[in-house]
Amino acid sequence: MKTYYDPEDLKKFGKIGEFQKSMADKFFNYYGEVFQEGALTAREKSLIALAVAHAIQCPYCIDAYTVDTMEKGCDEEQMMEAVHVAAAIRGGASLVHSTQMMNKVKEISM
Repeated sequence: MKTYYDPEDLKKFGKIGEFQKSMADKFFNYYGEVFQEGALTAREKSLIALAVAHAIQCPYCIDAYTVDTMEKGCDEEQMMEAVHVAAAIRGGASLVHSTQMMNKVKEISM
């Protein structure tokens, strides 16, 4: 079945420099540095990436970080919990902005 997002395109990610090599090189250097062990383990960073992938709804990232988290020893429960954290933050971010609506309603009603 043909879809807008072709899973095979994920394999082409490393070729984004074809049209702008210097910026791609800078991005990949930065990306590689971000995912190095530091204050957070590579496993923790992978779980964060999986959660963010769901929050931004990137199918390529979801595929990549599902594999990556599993390779780093995460189980399904940990992965789903990370996704729920992202969902809670995303939902909360929408709801907290309701204060703007509430403020406006109160302003107009006065």
